[in-house]
Amino acid sequence: MLRKISIAAAVMLSVMTINAQKIKNSQLERPKLVVGLVVDQMRWDYLYRFYNKYGNDGFKRLLNTGYSLNNVHIPYVPTVTALGHTCIYTGSVPAIHGIAGNDWTDKETGKNVYCTTDESVQPVGTTNAKAGSHSPKNLWSTTITDELRMATNFQGKVIGVSLKDRASILPAGHTPNGAFWFDDSTGDFITSSWYMNDLPQWVKAFNAQKMPEKLVANGWNTLLPISQYTESSPDNSAWEGLLGSAKTPVFPYSNLAADYKAKKDNIRYTPFGNTLTLKLAEAAVEGEQLGGDNVVDMLAINLASTDYAGHKFGPNSIEVEDVYLRLDQDLAQFFNYLDAKVGKGQYTVFLSADHGGAHSVGFLQEHKITTGFFGDGMDKNMNEKLKEKFGVDKLINAIDNYQIYFDRKLLKDNKLDLDVVRDFTIKEIENDPDDLYAVSVTKVQESTIPEPIKQRIINGINRQRSGDIQLISHDSMLPPYSKTGTTHSVWNSYDSHIPLIFMGWGIQHGESSKAYYMTDIAPTVASLLRIQFPSGNVGNPITEAIGK
Repeated sequence: MLRKISIAAAVMLSVMTINAQKIKNSQLERPKLVVGLVVDQMRWDYLYRFYNKYGNDGFKRLLNTGYSLNNVHIPYVPTVTALGHTCIYTGSVPAIHGIAGNDWTDKETGKNVYCTTDESVQPVGTTNAKAGSHSPKNLWSTTITDELRMATNFQGKVIGVSLKDRASILPAGHTPNGAFWFDDSTGDFITSSWYMNDLPQWVKAFNAQKMPEKLVANGWNTLLPISQYTESSPDNSAWEGLLGSAKTPVFPYSNLAADYKAKKDNIRYTPFGNTLTLKLAEAAVEGEQLGGDNVVDMLAINLASTDYAGHKFGPNSIEVEDVYLRLDQDLAQFFNYLDAKVGKGQYTVFLSADHGGAHSVGFLQEHKITTGFFGDGMDKNMNEKLKEKFGVDKLINAIDNYQIYFDRKLLKDNKLDLDVVRDFTIKEIENDPDDLYAVSVTKVQESTIPEPIKQRIINGINRQRSGDIQLISHDSMLPPYSKTGTTHSVWNSYDSHIPLIFMGWGIQHGESSKAYYMTDIAPTVASLLRIQFPSGNVGNPITEAIGK
């Protein structure tokens, strides 16, 4: 009898559990907040190069509780900031979404076009039109942030923050509640009339704190004793650039406060630029009440000082290592803040990068690795050869993004055929042993360039905005402006292999070395939220990370 009662009770409990689950699942479940963290110029190997010096609550929390994808690459060239942020949030490539570079050359006018410049909008929060007249008008595809806004009938909020205009604007999409970036002329965060006609009170209050001055007040010294920076080259290496008024690239940077006062962009090259950005992100959570109700919001954050420090000092500098160790602490503080404000397990984070960065030429030379500078004087030399062949000077209008642009007006006025001029130019370039490949953008598919380079060129060429010839350099060849520090733009792993970690609500714990692409991030977030993929999406959801 007792056994029958026990069985009956178990059946009843099972039915009650099933019914409770049905009730629970009668409402669509989503996280309260999605946070996108894009660490500018973060090579994948930084996760592990500095691992032993990270604390437990920053990068290690992501790795040890989230899902880490170890084999994620950028599927296009050039690998630069505007394209990276756009790809992450659109799931698309330059051939489709329209952002062909940080800037490009207009083929008809021959003028340079910056990716987010928009003279039809007014600066808000500054009188500096160059700093403030920006919008996403050049972006052709929707972003995951746009799709979230539309999926929630514009009830879900979206905010983008960065030191860089393009890294705030492009991730936030066309329809955000706000996008904010740093104005070097004032030291304030600003926006444009695309979004609003006046800064929100919370941004005004944040600016009023004059936090940049406070952050740089004591200069910049290493977080740890400098002898412990065993993952980096000696301080004062010859390939490092100079910060502010410093005569040598060595710690401590005691004049940072005075340097910031003289030129406010100096904060960008220090770890304090990341601290400032994350503090603005916290102010956005407070001011906009992100994650404060049952409608999912999204916060797009770019941490740009890692890029500025990389360009200035190079990946093997103590300065770059210190920026990452301090960022690790800042991330730990930020995650703890979200735990308290939004609720642990109630928000989802993804961390990735817009691109990586090459080792400095001087560093590689010192260690006997083949390197050098690529393309020095190419436009001048080729224009001389073109003039000798066709009798017209300056047929090459620009070389941007490793692409050659011909002057359309000169070609037309002199009745020159573009294909003839282009074919001649390619043959001349191929005679130079410093060049690996040069290919007509209209003939990439039939070229002998191997995969995956061929497909990355195709994905990166925008028919209306890209150049006429794509150049591919040998490995570890940098453009001549990178005599110190480093840069990025190419297909090689040091520029294209990026970190990707998901953590929090709806995310499995684990890791994978399967091949994925930057284009897979947006559809993964869309699948997690059960909303439409962005309009130009070509990626696929990473189902193993989200268990769907």
